[in-house]
Amino acid sequence: MSGTKQNKLAAASLSVVLERCALADDLTAKIAGLDNVEAVVRALLAGGHGIEAARVLAHALPKRESVWWACMCANHTAGPDLPEAGRKPRELAEAWVFQPSAELARAAMDEAKRAGFQSPEAWAGVAAFWSGDSLTPPTTPAVAPPPHLTGLAVAGAVALAAVRHKPERQPQRLVMFLQSAQDIAAGGTGRLPPETP
Repeated sequence: MSGTKQNKLAAASLSVVLERCALADDLTAKIAGLDNVEAVVRALLAGGHGIEAARVLAHALPKRESVWWACMCANHTAGPDLPEAGRKPRELAEAWVFQPSAELARAAMDEAKRAGFQSPEAWAGVAAFWSGDSLTPPTTPAVAPPPHLTGLAVAGAVALAAVRHKPERQPQRLVMFLQSAQDIAAGGTGRLPPETP
């Protein structure tokens, strides 16, 4: 593997990312003067603001990588007994990452609707759809999704995955999730093993 691969977070505009994150004023003051996404994430995590750090990464990663990250986090806490209907939005979102077609994006959204938008898997599916070319049905004129929607859906998926089944594990999970995102940004897979009970 070449050592010249650029970290994908380096391409993110910090000002745009922070605008999309809409952090609270006190947090914005704490990170004032920091000039890159990774420094902001480190500062937020060190201050006990893991959810906000995850939100920054959700908006900073390129769309496909961000959707993949949502899938990895969802899969980590899913548990072995997640029914197929629950897994389906995530599986379609993962397929979309490898083949970002409008058909897969719409199928992921349809499954997210069937799942009731209640799970990390559903929000991974929404993220894939919101990363596509159009929010409208294929027979109507295309309406591009606003660019911040992917990050919103991914942040929701990550936050839900962090508290699923055992909310007390949220801090440790967020640390793992952030490491996963940074691995993805560096060109890795970001895969997380299934969580042990």
